[in-house]
Amino acid sequence: MRRKVSLTDNTTVQGKFRSAWRRVLWPALATLVCLAILLNLGFWQLDRLAWKDDLIAKVAADVNKPPVPAPDPQNWAAADAAAYDYLHVKLTGHFESGAALYYTSLTKPNGHFDGPGYMVYAPFQTEGGWVVMVNRGFVPQGLSEADMSAILQPPSGSVGLTGLLRLSEKPNWTTPAPNPDTRIWFARDTDAMADALGIPPARLAPYSIDLDAGFTPASGLPQAGETVVRFKNDHLGYALTWFGLAATLLGVFLTYALAILRPSREGT
Repeated sequence: MRRKVSLTDNTTVQGKFRSAWRRVLWPALATLVCLAILLNLGFWQLDRLAWKDDLIAKVAADVNKPPVPAPDPQNWAAADAAAYDYLHVKLTGHFESGAALYYTSLTKPNGHFDGPGYMVYAPFQTEGGWVVMVNRGFVPQGLSEADMSAILQPPSGSVGLTGLLRLSEKPNWTTPAPNPDTRIWFARDTDAMADALGIPPARLAPYSIDLDAGFTPASGLPQAGETVVRFKNDHLGYALTWFGLAATLLGVFLTYALAILRPSREGT
């Protein structure tokens, strides 16, 4: 015999149903807001990925182009970091005395020497009177003091150079402090290197130059042409992370909402 549904029963069911929807409403609104934020971050990272891919392609083309004059002081203030880094440039002048060593390790060298060692940086005064720090190339660790002293002597007289323009690299809190006695640095902070060598900041270019491989001397050291053209490109991973969080959030909300609403529907 079928049970008659009374008006009281209908009222009770409708009340439970409305109560369940009220419990879902605010979490639903919060979920929508969070989804909008997460999806926006994901698509923003995809835009950054496209920008970075274009930049990498541009740099790959620039390093093989004929060199252009290195930016002079009139162009320093308007320098575009993205456009300058790895630009193939040329300049004429002479090396000044002094050198700084940047500790590094070559794993995929273009020349004969690899492993732990140093990049040799020397101040170079241009014909215009301003100074730029020039990376003459790589020197392996473990050379005698006499050999190292000879290697650190730069070419004399006026010379024309070509190489890749590099922006200075500032140390972070994990970077060891430089050793003033040995002139060894653990960050490619060419501004600080020049300051330690007594170069006035007003005369110093806001970049350094890594010499082309053709400037390696007959002795083989310093080994020029060891610039590593590398960009950090994690944007795809970041995008997938944001989209993954959005999908997880949606799944959690749907599970919660179904758990709340299903008993109400079964009660009808």
